[in-house]
Amino acid sequence: MHQSDDSVLALIPARGGSKGIPGKNLKEVGGTPLVARSILAAQASALVTRVVVSTDDDAIASVSLEYGADVVRRPAALADDTASSESALLHALDLFADEGPLPASIVFLQCTSPFTTGEQIDRVLTALQPESVNSAFAVAPWHGFLWREDGRGINHDPQQARQRRQDLEPSFLETGAIYAMKTAEFRRSGTRFCAPWRPVVIEDSGPEIDTIDDLVLCRNLAGMGPG
Repeated sequence: MHQSDDSVLALIPARGGSKGIPGKNLKEVGGTPLVARSILAAQASALVTRVVVSTDDDAIASVSLEYGADVVRRPAALADDTASSESALLHALDLFADEGPLPASIVFLQCTSPFTTGEQIDRVLTALQPESVNSAFAVAPWHGFLWREDGRGINHDPQQARQRRQDLEPSFLETGAIYAMKTAEFRRSGTRFCAPWRPVVIEDSGPEIDTIDDLVLCRNLAGMGPG
């Protein structure tokens, strides 16, 4: 895999099994399978130079090839409920390392975020450009009052006068949609959070699909406009 120093590999883990939503990665939102929506988002990026889906599933592999992605077949041991996404990414990179130089950066996309755009991917990747940053990830602003189960405030003190919501210290929720890493640092650390890291605020990331209700919501949103 001979690429220039500014090359970027988009990796999309998409296993066949899912307990919460069987066949989740092939469920359609806006008439397009979830794995294909991630492929199309990566292809719309100005910075991504190759798109690869890592899967154990024949149907996912077929759809991925149909939409123009390359496919890495991962072993069953890396496709069960206990396998981490990192293990699938590292497996793919190990295979590519045997072919030639690896890309300078990778971006890890999750199929459960169906409204990711190429522009959002580029914003997260651009945050990697300073030499002092090894990883970046998408976050969304969170404007509410957070509590622990035992009644303690997380981002506020309930024993003090009630703050206005807009006066709270800004909080940001990891969206789970986009993670970018410098390849060498990711392989060294084995984690998507390669220090130093930088969160990238994405205002309109859309919901993430973890449950059937989430899927219904995303289908409704996709039916209301583009995407």
